[in-house]
Amino acid sequence: MQACCSEQLFATRQVPARWGSRVGARRSCVVVPRASFVSDAVPVTGIGSCHGGAFLSADEKAHLEKIAAMIGTPGKGITACDEGPGTIGQRFEAVGVENTEENRRAYRQVLFEYPGASKYLSAAILDPETLYQRSSTNNELFPKVLADAGIVTGVKPHLKVYALPGQSGATVMQGLDSLAARCAEYKKAGCEFAKWRSPMDIDVAAGQPSDLTIQTNMRDLARYALICQAEGLVPIVEPDISLKGDHDLETAVRVNVKVQSELFKAMLDHGVYMEGAILKSNMVNPGKNCKTKYTVDEIAVANLQVFRRCFPTAMVTANFLSGGQSLTDAAARLDAINKHKTSKDPWNLSFSWSAAIQMPLFQLCKGKDGLQLEEMGALYLKELEIASAAALGTHKINKGEGDHKKAE
Repeated sequence: MQACCSEQLFATRQVPARWGSRVGARRSCVVVPRASFVSDAVPVTGIGSCHGGAFLSADEKAHLEKIAAMIGTPGKGITACDEGPGTIGQRFEAVGVENTEENRRAYRQVLFEYPGASKYLSAAILDPETLYQRSSTNNELFPKVLADAGIVTGVKPHLKVYALPGQSGATVMQGLDSLAARCAEYKKAGCEFAKWRSPMDIDVAAGQPSDLTIQTNMRDLARYALICQAEGLVPIVEPDISLKGDHDLETAVRVNVKVQSELFKAMLDHGVYMEGAILKSNMVNPGKNCKTKYTVDEIAVANLQVFRRCFPTAMVTANFLSGGQSLTDAAARLDAINKHKTSKDPWNLSFSWSAAIQMPLFQLCKGKDGLQLEEMGALYLKELEIASAAALGTHKINKGEGDHKKAE
């Protein structure tokens, strides 16, 4: 099977008219027959497949690079608040807060507008619902509010997960078929980037993630990235290997190398413009139930080993997800990773955290009447300050923070 599946990808979708001429600014879309596109535009197979965004104009490439550089501003990170109504509703209901659209809107407004937050934020990932909600401060749509604060707006465009038959519960994300149209809509709404998550677990006994699981997910990420760039959005690719399992750190390194090397090979094969893309990956950790103890420094070195073996220097930043880690552990590990960086590690390494930052905020509402927005905002600012320091390698940690404790 060819790693590059562009012929299938573009067989029936609309593509910008400029792809025929390959010059000029964005124009209206026209339907291009598959044979015409393949023969007249950029190569999609063989030695021409790794074309590095040849379908983009110089101005379009420059814009993608500009947005990637803004998101990768040292000391700043991404606030990930793209949970759908159902997911955030579960978090609300666990602390006695009603899951209404107004409560979701008011809560997100605190994440975007609390005084001082923009000092630590370069970007925000929104759920599509939030794109069309307005601030009660000035009645502006949230993308405009964020832009005015110097924060880049992005969106989660993928749909639901699908369990791959015969793969022991391993999944793939759905939503590629209608992605181009949705990306165009989100771009019009004020987005400058998107984020697609491909979740996986390490289950040694079940042989997961299998080659099929990895290849399917990573090639989907590559196709998503290509479509995003065609629609003017910087793609954040998120291979998310969870903390589940009892595997050791060495196994985690091997699996992460296998996953990331497959991802970047697929992106190159598909012709993704790497300089205009961003990585959001899990931190490399032993499984939650691993019975071997590891120090925070050993975990930091493991993460840098994976990046040195796989991560293209063409990409300027990686923003780690928290993936079930507490803020204490996530910050300690990010700080240690940055402290261990050398001249071999040119990337900005920062955060794109959701649960690690938000779960403590919800606890402030437990046993009280509704959202405690002022208290939540004050704690949020303190958490962002910690995350920013970790992204710079200046966070002061206490002994034992970030270590993997031996599971009993």
